[in-house]
Amino acid sequence: MSLGDTYLTVVGWIGSDPDFKEIRQTPQTTFRLGSTPRQFDRTLNNYVDKPTTWYTVQCWRALARNAFESVKVGQPVIVTGRLRTHEWTDDSGELHSRVILEAFSLGHDLSRGTTTFVKNPPRAESFDSTPRVAEVTAAPYPPDEFSTTPLPLAAEHPAAEAA
Repeated sequence: MSLGDTYLTVVGWIGSDPDFKEIRQTPQTTFRLGSTPRQFDRTLNNYVDKPTTWYTVQCWRALARNAFESVKVGQPVIVTGRLRTHEWTDDSGELHSRVILEAFSLGHDLSRGTTTFVKNPPRAESFDSTPRVAEVTAAPYPPDEFSTTPLPLAAEHPAAEAA
């Protein structure tokens, strides 16, 4: 995180088909996200929808690939990211800008349904041209970072505890 950035978490619904492309060999997925707040109206004794706020969400790298394969129009999601302003000049020389939510994290809103998680395969961390074979293990989780020593469940010296 850096000073001066605006970070935001938005709960909403996918409003457009995710668009996947590679920009200079970096994966990017873009989609529209609609967030409609609800408020209780005492005169109607019911909840009413307030105006929908629309966001353009950009995902990069692994998040871009996973988002493209995982989310569809109409699904409820939670997106966390930072607001960015994208500026450009059109052919007539007019300056334009738009605000984009650059996502750090994206997931289905599990208060509205269920989903199934599939972990990504390990990626090669090497930058040399030698192809590497990914290590295959039967464990669903990576090995622990620190070794542990099991603690005895029974006292080794019962007489010492009685004293």
